Amino acid sequence: QVQLVESGGGLVQPGGTLRLSCAASGNIFSVYNMGWYRQAPGKQRESVAAVTSGGHTNYADAVKGRFTISRDSAKNMVSLQMDSLKPEETAVYYCKLDQRRAGIPYAYWGQGTQVTVSS
Repeated sequence: QVQLVESGGGLVQPGGTLRLSCAASGNIFSVYNMGWYRQAPGKQRESVAAVTSGGHTNYADAVKGRFTISRDSAKNMVSLQMDSLKPEETAVYYCKLDQRRAGIPYAYWGQGTQVTVSS
């Protein structure tokens, strides 16, 4: 099993900045991808950003240029720096870890952290 614990959410004004962190522990394989998702009330969960084991990153179009994902593989951690936040980005943000062994995919989710963008 893998456990993911997010931190760093909270209330921020429009245009403000927050940094989310996610720490993974447990049965983590040597190669794994990590990412951030978010789910606003009444909406489906959507991908925000992801980073592969090799450090390749990708972002949702809506956050490109404002959000930065980074990982510390030695510590099994991933962070999401969020700048210029918008009210519509209010959501619960989830950390996800994906790994495979013998062709079998495994996916793990954190419990989520609330981000509220409001004046």
